[in-house]
Amino acid sequence: MKKIFRLMLITVLLLWSAALYCSGVSISAQSAVVLDARTNEVVFESNAHEKRSMASTTKIMTAILAVESGRLGECVHVTAAMSGAEGTSIGLKPGYKLSLFDLVCGMMLESGNDAANAVALHLSGSFEKFSELMNQKAAELGMNNTCFVTPSGLDDENHYSTAYDMAILASYCIRNPVFRSVCSDKSHVAELISPASGRLYFSNHNRLLSSVEGVFGVKTGFTKKSGRCLVSAVEKDGIVLVAVTLKAPDDWNDHKKLFSHCFEQYESCEADLGFPKSLSVEGGVRSIIPVIAEKDSITVAARKGKQIEKRVFFPGFIYAPVRKGQVVGRVEYYSGGKMIDSVLLYAGEGVSPQKETYIQEKTFLERLAEKFRRLFA
Repeated sequence: MKKIFRLMLITVLLLWSAALYCSGVSISAQSAVVLDARTNEVVFESNAHEKRSMASTTKIMTAILAVESGRLGECVHVTAAMSGAEGTSIGLKPGYKLSLFDLVCGMMLESGNDAANAVALHLSGSFEKFSELMNQKAAELGMNNTCFVTPSGLDDENHYSTAYDMAILASYCIRNPVFRSVCSDKSHVAELISPASGRLYFSNHNRLLSSVEGVFGVKTGFTKKSGRCLVSAVEKDGIVLVAVTLKAPDDWNDHKKLFSHCFEQYESCEADLGFPKSLSVEGGVRSIIPVIAEKDSITVAARKGKQIEKRVFFPGFIYAPVRKGQVVGRVEYYSGGKMIDSVLLYAGEGVSPQKETYIQEKTFLERLAEKFRRLFA
């Protein structure tokens, strides 16, 4: 019986190891995925849709909700409920006052659970209402195997996601310039509003920011239940990849291997930048203006073996006035039906409108009088 059990265990381990190596790279993660953030195309996956706890990578959702709230400049009054979080903390105390933006930095860099709680309670008033916002956003993004309960990622049996869903979330978030700036910062100093002259110092826990060229985020995570979790993003030659590993004892090296493996699947080429060099203008002092592109040439990267399609969006004419530098069109590049790059087209010169001669419209009484004159003429 023991021999049978051992054989079954060995078989399971071998199958699991084979699954992780099936795409040509061996990693420690029990779930992993790499997405092309430009198209959300899966470049690598292993148990990517398996539900797991995701620890503090949860704070990616908390952060984007704060960023998109438009309230980052608001002053947050720290309460006992906000500061009393278990686990990692940025040292909030009741009575502290600081900006919502600084709290976002605190939870993204230092992974402060107290900062995440403060964000949730400030924005929604309760953890329950904030979790509703989190799940609503998840549904909008198509995170179909995710359920958020806590804003920080502390363990809860109903708090879970998948590597794929977290990659979809990160891919969306890094398109926001404020979010991208925060998660790529290696350090941040929060200037407290109260106590006066108080400061909090944050350091980013993401080692990849210093060890891999082009990495600009995103978030680390760990609990005993979830193990080591990591979401990262890297840009190289116009390609943006998002990698997620869940329960990965060797996550730093996992991500390095995944990026190296996935970038090898791409090739770059100089794309055709042909577009109309002039544009007709209606109602202007000039009838034609030159058109210029935002760059002289473009190198486009796509998966090996995939065709690149160019689409030009350009009007037949434009009405005056036209401002020099005004966007008048664009050239887009597609791979597999999804846009991978684009170039804007600008008006090379401005055009003023022609001076119009206005003819005063006759009043109703004047038109009526004219009809009578015609009748009795």
